[in-house]
Amino acid sequence: MPDLPLETSNIIFELRNVTHQFGSLAAVRDVTLQIRAGERVALVGPSGAGKSTLISLLNGTLSSSQGEVWVLGQHLARLSPRGLRHVQRQIGTIYQQFHLVNNLRVIHNVNAGHLGRWTFLKGVISLAWPLDVDTAAKALAQVGIPEKIYERTDRLSGGQQQRVAIARVLVQQPQAILADEPVSSLDPERSREIMSLLRDLSQTTGKTLVVSLHDIDLARSHCDRIVGLREGQVVFDRPADEVNETFIRALYKITA
Repeated sequence: MPDLPLETSNIIFELRNVTHQFGSLAAVRDVTLQIRAGERVALVGPSGAGKSTLISLLNGTLSSSQGEVWVLGQHLARLSPRGLRHVQRQIGTIYQQFHLVNNLRVIHNVNAGHLGRWTFLKGVISLAWPLDVDTAAKALAQVGIPEKIYERTDRLSGGQQQRVAIARVLVQQPQAILADEPVSSLDPERSREIMSLLRDLSQTTGKTLVVSLHDIDLARSHCDRIVGLREGQVVFDRPADEVNETFIRALYKITA
């Protein structure tokens, strides 16, 4: 099948009968899925359901054992390493562990979003004399902590550190944002704040958002579509307002 122009297909991510195995264990099994531009999609399911593996397939850090993964109209398995990096620069990923360098100032962590475009030399220079300060300041303002730009990252709260990770992705200027359990280490109030921030950023910028969550209520209140996964397979794929207790009980095998 030829590559489809994004402007006509409107499909950001597509999995076609995708399986990924870790040895003899199939973490994702025969998954077929399409995610279109501007959608906010939650991946939910019990631990070990394959949510993180699916995120890694979508951003190209894992390759499928079987089937096809298409991102931005490109079949990832057919791309050269350079072509894959080009696609990956257009996909921003936010992780549960934040992946920040704690002993650096906030601006340096935010500027890491430039590294796919900057030369190695420019990156080194920016560690001594921060570059593109205005861009970093704008991103930090978008996530609500502009005053933290020169703070040491390890002096921030967990919620503030997650905001720095989101600002780093904004600087990257991706077409889509993947968030792998972005609130699992935060308390309920901070979790709602971060999910509201991600939802609002998606709404205002039009960026596609795919987020894996354990909290079903957050998925229903902040996303417009929910994909339920269990044992690496899609159990349901429904609009958020249609995912009722019957779906949740079936997903988690709740009998009582």
